[in-house]
Amino acid sequence: MGNERKIYNEFLLKHASVNSRRHFLKNCTLGIGGLALGNFLAGCSVDKKGLSDSGRSLNPLAPLPPPNLGKVKSVIYLHMVGAPSQLELFDYKPELQKLHNKPCPESLLKGKKFAFIEGVPKMLGPQAEFRKAGESGNWVSSNLPYFNTIIDEVSFLKAVHTDQFNHGPAQLFMHTGSPRLGRPSIGSWATYGLGSENQDLPGFMVLTSGGGTPDGGKSLWGSGFLPSVYQGVQCRSKGDPVLYLSDPKGISRDLKRDLITSINEINSDEYKSYKDPEILTRISQYEMAYRMQIAVPEVMNINDEPESVKELYGVTPGEESFANNCLLARKLVSKGVRFVQLYDWGWDSHGDLEETALDLGFKTKCKEIDRPIAALILDLKRLGLLEETLIVWGGEFGRTPMQENRSGVQNAFFGRDHHGDAFTMWMAGGGIKKGVVHGETDEFGYKPVSGRVSVHDIQATILHLLGFDHEKFTYDFQGRPFRLTDVEGEIIQEILA
Repeated sequence: MGNERKIYNEFLLKHASVNSRRHFLKNCTLGIGGLALGNFLAGCSVDKKGLSDSGRSLNPLAPLPPPNLGKVKSVIYLHMVGAPSQLELFDYKPELQKLHNKPCPESLLKGKKFAFIEGVPKMLGPQAEFRKAGESGNWVSSNLPYFNTIIDEVSFLKAVHTDQFNHGPAQLFMHTGSPRLGRPSIGSWATYGLGSENQDLPGFMVLTSGGGTPDGGKSLWGSGFLPSVYQGVQCRSKGDPVLYLSDPKGISRDLKRDLITSINEINSDEYKSYKDPEILTRISQYEMAYRMQIAVPEVMNINDEPESVKELYGVTPGEESFANNCLLARKLVSKGVRFVQLYDWGWDSHGDLEETALDLGFKTKCKEIDRPIAALILDLKRLGLLEETLIVWGGEFGRTPMQENRSGVQNAFFGRDHHGDAFTMWMAGGGIKKGVVHGETDEFGYKPVSGRVSVHDIQATILHLLGFDHEKFTYDFQGRPFRLTDVEGEIIQEILA
């Protein structure tokens, strides 16, 4: 009787195990779990870009050639968080000065929606002097004296447009192609498509300065629905470059190696069974973390740079600064990092405080970036890297030609409200014409009159220079192919060399 009871209990246990939700979702390939997994893994089979699972077996960051002939190998994207005023930097409007402190014309307000402006604000003339610089004779403000030395390397886009006028959504739109969370960042797309030329460093690295982080948060360098191995790795220019880079006391490098080897043997067996790309991510990240312990401290050390180079950038070793980050960006691309993203916080020039005033705090911010940006371009050119590196500069939108009057009352200092209809960005480096201006705004810098380009046009151009057709560079997710530029975007041919 006891033996029969034992056999009966074993039967019940086996029967329960094969009828559990876990068994159903994990092993029944025609069940809900199998269907969902099959749909998810569709993006990891051969897609329209031609990437296949076999080409990256157990190494999702393996370098791949672009589908088309790319003009650049790396991108350095300089984002000024908060949206700098184009009217105090590059878009010279003498007619706006004539209207300074006069009531804003009704034609500029009718049917318009602003973040803060209410009632009838006053017009605000440029809070900087302008002059033509370089052989190109392009306009630049007195806020950027060092920029004069490299202005002939730059192509300006003076009529960029976005339909977002709040910081978080606008930043997400600029970097992921959507104002909502969940899409991969442009750096993740680039790393997914091309991998990394340096297997000891991440393909996508992020540096921040200015004492704050972007409103859009870490989703700005997130991988969205792409495997998480392609998300940006945030480093610090002060203190340890990556948190937990050092091993705890008592853990030798040999012991760490043995531990990772054992863990990844288990992960490899799991991947053979389920082909889940996140298992590849875990394997890759364990290996990458081990190699980064040696590679990162070396590449993130600016103390060993020649004094002439540190003087060129105006760096302060040991501090978190935009200058330090520009030098680090140059070091990273020279080591084969695919995409380097710099975020500099503090450009939201409303004029409600002294530090946001266009004639006070804004000038300080300009001084912080002017010399390092010029140094970055000159240094890349000196090393022969500029022709294979694309530099992109801009914010998430622009600023209004009228002064902000929050709640109908003029702000205490000179400042401008958010404005997405027209703002300035620029590009330099490989595949970019030198000294070109594309696009023009009206006499107030309020709306485009020619050469209007969108955020998706910017993204399409960046992908083109990396060697991708933005319409074919896709990833299957939730039953359809997704792309960075959604269903829009045109390459900006006018600035291409």
